[in-house]
Amino acid sequence: MLYRFDGRQPVVGTGTYVSETASVVGDVRIGSNCYIGHAVILRGDYGTIEIGNGTAVEEGVIIHAPPQDFCSIGHGVVIGHGAIIHAKLIGDSVTIGMGAVLSIRSEVARGSIVAEGAIVKHEQKIPESVMVAGNPAKRIREVSQKERDYWDWARQLYVDLAGKYCTIGMERIDPVVGCSESSR
Repeated sequence: MLYRFDGRQPVVGTGTYVSETASVVGDVRIGSNCYIGHAVILRGDYGTIEIGNGTAVEEGVIIHAPPQDFCSIGHGVVIGHGAIIHAKLIGDSVTIGMGAVLSIRSEVARGSIVAEGAIVKHEQKIPESVMVAGNPAKRIREVSQKERDYWDWARQLYVDLAGKYCTIGMERIDPVVGCSESSR
């Protein structure tokens, strides 16, 4: 799950849960109280990934920093299931929808929402507090207070889940080989 590579080693903050099925390679710096879900891949093999406190990286996300460069992810970010991140910067309190793609050296400013399945192009810059959608991603409208409140709530669910995973852990259950009693 955590791998040293080429003299680079992950650093994980307190209260952060990293799934045993995640792969965290090289120069990856994860803040406190984060959730790094199952099957997440964080590749800091030839670049550096920084993830701020209270950030949720949901299942199946891939994050890779460009060579000799940074992928900086702010505090309180939610990155939805299956997103692919090659961005240079994701600001604080940003939401990245499920299946979205942030191409190389793209940037998403504080408080913005990238809709599910949206494609943020190479070096594209998304301004603060807007919602974008489509391919390529285009501004739809300003982010509403209702949306901010919802995503703060959703992010807190993952922060709380990380704490619970860290406190009680998971228990592996080995499958029973053969038929169950009820199928005989």
